[in-house]
Amino acid sequence: MTIKIKPIRAAVLLALGALPVANAQLGGLLGGGTTGCSDTTPQCIGAFSAPFAEPKIGNTTTAEKCIPDPATGKQLCKPAAGTLTHLNDGRFLYFNALEGTENVEFNIVAEFGSQSVNDQTRVLSFSSNGTPSWIKPSPVDAGASNAEVTPLIPGGLLVGQDGANGALFCADVAQLADGRIMAVGGTDYYNEPGIEGLPIGVLELEGLKNARIFNPRNNTWTQTGSMNFGRWYPTVVSLANSDVFVVSGVTKLIKPVYPQSPAQSGRNVVQSETYNAACGTWSDNGALAQRSLPLFARIHLLPNGHVLYNAAGQSFNPAGQGYDQALWNIVGAYDPATKAWRDVAYAGFPFQLNSFGADQLSHALNPTNPNLIRILLNTLVGLTFTSPDTLIATLGQVLGLAIDRQVVEKVVGSGMRGSTFSMMLPLKPDAYGNYTKAQFLTAGGINSAVVATSPGTYIPTDSSRIDTINLAGDETNYSSQLTGKLNQGRWYGSGVLLPDTSVMVFSGANRDEVVAPGFEAAIVQTERFDPVTQTWKKMALQNQRRTYHNTAVLMADGRVLIGGHAPITTGYTAHIDLSALGLGPNDGRDPSFEIYSPPYVFRSDRPVISNATSTPVKLNRGQTHKISTSSAAAIDGVLLIRNTDTTHLVDADQRAVYAPIVSRTSNSVTVRIPDNAAVLPAGHYMLFISKTASDGKIVPSKSTPVRIEADARSCSAT
Repeated sequence: MTIKIKPIRAAVLLALGALPVANAQLGGLLGGGTTGCSDTTPQCIGAFSAPFAEPKIGNTTTAEKCIPDPATGKQLCKPAAGTLTHLNDGRFLYFNALEGTENVEFNIVAEFGSQSVNDQTRVLSFSSNGTPSWIKPSPVDAGASNAEVTPLIPGGLLVGQDGANGALFCADVAQLADGRIMAVGGTDYYNEPGIEGLPIGVLELEGLKNARIFNPRNNTWTQTGSMNFGRWYPTVVSLANSDVFVVSGVTKLIKPVYPQSPAQSGRNVVQSETYNAACGTWSDNGALAQRSLPLFARIHLLPNGHVLYNAAGQSFNPAGQGYDQALWNIVGAYDPATKAWRDVAYAGFPFQLNSFGADQLSHALNPTNPNLIRILLNTLVGLTFTSPDTLIATLGQVLGLAIDRQVVEKVVGSGMRGSTFSMMLPLKPDAYGNYTKAQFLTAGGINSAVVATSPGTYIPTDSSRIDTINLAGDETNYSSQLTGKLNQGRWYGSGVLLPDTSVMVFSGANRDEVVAPGFEAAIVQTERFDPVTQTWKKMALQNQRRTYHNTAVLMADGRVLIGGHAPITTGYTAHIDLSALGLGPNDGRDPSFEIYSPPYVFRSDRPVISNATSTPVKLNRGQTHKISTSSAAAIDGVLLIRNTDTTHLVDADQRAVYAPIVSRTSNSVTVRIPDNAAVLPAGHYMLFISKTASDGKIVPSKSTPVRIEADARSCSAT
């Protein structure tokens, strides 16, 4: 049930055939370079299409988000893109979030165990002229129904278990090497303890052991091998050999009780597991592979094959904090060969003090001292500090002050960052053709409050930093620098790396919505990070207000598809719309999408790949690949961007890799495909070429799809 204090402007849900998507596409073809660029023109800040959504609920065509079921009176709703995946055939798979909240009448904690519904999935396609269409995969809810639920009280009764005992949402997704999509974990909702027929008990959930696979060839979901541990909010990443590594999640949200594993009670799942892609089975990685991590931990595959935990994740588990959460502040690296973790650094340290850091520290520590910036710049810039204590001691010596460590950590943005993106910037070869450095941009989110990483601080930070990993064999050398700040603090902003190497951030809110749902204000101001100046600039305004469970993915033509918004009910009661107060929106989920066209879409000088194909070209690592283009002489970059799979701001497989140009003719460039599987894991990528225009801007082409082939394996040989 949705309660409205004041009607808000309805989303513009356009019928098929009347979409401006095609117009945005034509704008990219007919655009006039940078002529007339100003802070209000699409050539400078980009532009959004009008929102559009699935036209039907069941067999009923409606512009409404929900309609009542004639048989039950419950609300039937269009799904929102709480998870969004760019498929290998150019379509988009998405599935819902928190399905059934519209039917909560008074309190989600008391009711959702019986009101929850298994989440719906959809596949979104665009025709050649930009018209969208939708199909329902089979089964539409992905078919998990074999959850093993463990009552907190042995023999206790669970109420509502049949409502959503295999919800797909709160699973993480990864694209397998062959283009199929794996969803790992999920949710079994119920009330506990319960008495049939009486409204007793509170919402509990069990993390699922299920792993499900979507096949784009026939649009079907099937079950693969189940994990050893139930996981709600896990994270998965593809390894160099195409196996899948999973960490974290929680088996019971209301901790500290795991009835089947009392020794582990009081924290998230510490065991990691690996999915053998050839055999379809999971294995526990053993004691040395255990690590306490936040939910939806931000992890990445490094160019040496190790997995980096970049000290970020979801910041708040309602009624589910862990006793060991201070450990989440520590950056760590996992070696699949030895199946062991090792600590790398306290996040944000060693801190490389640059001009941004000096400026921020000077204002925070002593804003009345006119010489402080000069002192910091002359004395500290360029120094690397090996620990927070060393930095603070050095600052104290220079300034003659007693400095509070928590003040420094807040300014530096150190420690675990909650509800933020962790973006791997493009991997580039060094002079010897090796990929030995990886950089990660983190901006916004919730600071850790040092030891209280969950829930962390309520107000989001505007801090932005780049963490750098320099690799020397198995050595992982870490440093961190501040960049220019966001224009405003942002909780739960979706980051997208563009083919011009800039980073866009979309959606989010000005407060942590999980702490107090419905009492945040949505952020519609997008921002762009310039990797050269390391500053953020305001860009175009979104149409829709999207806070929790928003998504954004890069499209093949260089535009961005934005969707999602499925909020928790207001104050954990029912959906109460407080938009009249400038808050929310919280009148239920938003099933619409919109498309953002970056400034380069409106240029007339975009290079063109003349031998582009509609189906992926199969490439082997180490081979050369010829790209035909009339702009060959000007091409200075060939970038492979992996197809995106995102949920809860997470795409652990997100990566962009520069392929070195080895030769060129007047109408072609030839690149060498990197031969390191940890640099370029098998799977599907978008290949972009780019040039640097006379105005200094990087101008990318539309992409052509490629598939990096996996090494041959058999189950018996693994």
